[in-house]
Amino acid sequence: MIERIETGARMSRIVKHNGTIYLCGQVCADAEQGIKEQTQTMLDKVEALLEKAGSDKEHMLSATIYIKDMAYFKEMNEVWDAWVPDGHAPARACVEASMAREALLVEISVVAAEK
Repeated sequence: MIERIETGARMSRIVKHNGTIYLCGQVCADAEQGIKEQTQTMLDKVEALLEKAGSDKEHMLSATIYIKDMAYFKEMNEVWDAWVPDGHAPARACVEASMAREALLVEISVVAAEK
């Protein structure tokens, strides 16, 4: 069975299938902020969606991070490293990418297991 949560015409914010949770791409709460703030608020949104879906960051399976410029990589990782619980790092990729809006610096897509 496939469960779609917060579904719109273009996408669902959460899709659940066979105990696996897929989150749509998440961006920051305020694109006028710097990379650290954008990363933190983006991860806060991921955490809230995982909770809504019946999971948490300890159950993340994979994360794909899209970053506007690799010059931000170190600062983004400082926030990421503090956010991911010790021993629960997901498989991860980080790629440089064009963003949907000019002010966005980072976006993430997450797959997690249900608790």
